[in-house]
Amino acid sequence: MLNNQFLTDSLISALAHLGLQTTPDDWFFQSIALTGILIFAGLSSWITKSILNSSLRKLVSKSKNGFDDELHEHGFFRRIGHIIPALVIYLFSQLLIENPSLLAFLQKSSIIYLLVSTVMAISALLNTVEDTYNASSLAKKAPITGFIQVGKLFVVIIAGLLIISNLMDKSPLLLLSGLGALTAILLLLFRDTILGFVAGIQIAANRMVNTGDWIEMPNFGADGEVLQVGLTTVKVQNWDKTVSTIPTYTLITDSVKNWRGMSESGGRRIKRSLNIDIQSIRFCDQDMLDEFAKIRYIKSYIQAKLEKLQRFHSEQHIDTTDLVNSRRLTNIGTLRAYMQSYLENHPDINKDMTLMVRQRPPTELGVPLEIYCFCSNKNWVAYEGIQSDIFDHLLAILPAFRLRAYQRVSDRP
Repeated sequence: MLNNQFLTDSLISALAHLGLQTTPDDWFFQSIALTGILIFAGLSSWITKSILNSSLRKLVSKSKNGFDDELHEHGFFRRIGHIIPALVIYLFSQLLIENPSLLAFLQKSSIIYLLVSTVMAISALLNTVEDTYNASSLAKKAPITGFIQVGKLFVVIIAGLLIISNLMDKSPLLLLSGLGALTAILLLLFRDTILGFVAGIQIAANRMVNTGDWIEMPNFGADGEVLQVGLTTVKVQNWDKTVSTIPTYTLITDSVKNWRGMSESGGRRIKRSLNIDIQSIRFCDQDMLDEFAKIRYIKSYIQAKLEKLQRFHSEQHIDTTDLVNSRRLTNIGTLRAYMQSYLENHPDINKDMTLMVRQRPPTELGVPLEIYCFCSNKNWVAYEGIQSDIFDHLLAILPAFRLRAYQRVSDRP
């Protein structure tokens, strides 16, 4: 009260020296007081920003800690500076303003200004925490964007309740008690938010999906890299650079194919068949065997097979000219051995993972020889190039084994 009277008397005395006679409850005095408060608030805001932009920037630049740099980039200190003029308006209005209506307006406005500034500062702080976390190795284990958004939503709701209670001159607890009757409506309005929050906990705990993962969700037309796992939505950049937005809770309710396992493994799978025309399959004659023995990858295979067959015929007393009882090499079996050896010597095939060439059941499209192996280069473009090079070579070498790839002949001219 003494401070109030002192400031009021000082202002009236200053005005009297200027030849202006007034009283504390006069509209002229109230206008001068209001103008002075606003000028002082603006001056305090300018001083605060000057200090934060000059002195604080130097301290941040000298600091080796990157967290304060992120705070500065997100405008945390600049937003904190708005709290000072809000406090100036609130405090000095109590000391100088006598008009009840004007005093109530200034105090309510300053409180709202203070709350909004605080919310913006907390939002900048949470953004800094999110960016710092995403830049760390922990971000590969679990995303926190959803939890950051929950924190922002919680802060906004609390600030909103305080602003409403300030405008209505009611206790925030009274407003909270009144919200109990609106529970059903709130659950309906925040359905996706609640489901997204629960899903976010499960996603983070089980490491189901993270930013940077490549996922497929055919029901939503999503096939690409996860850009962001938010509270209510997940953004996926598809292979054609379009962006699909998916509700977060569908990651735990719908089928999701995550390619992270392939990315973290030692290779990307190649599983493709080469269809051989059945009419080109035959036993190997001596001329063919002589030619095959010159091929580097199967030279030892041919020698080992011929020795094994010779021992078998000798032990079983079978004449090699007996086509029914004797065993002979086939061109398709020899090709399969060549394909196996070729892959085992290929520099871009991971030898520590499954590697095989198998013959699948014959179909109307020929006999499939399926390659099942893993390319050590997991980059999509490089992977497709390596896979194409392998089959280019195998298709081109078929005539050397007296084989043909199956190709359906059209009856149309």
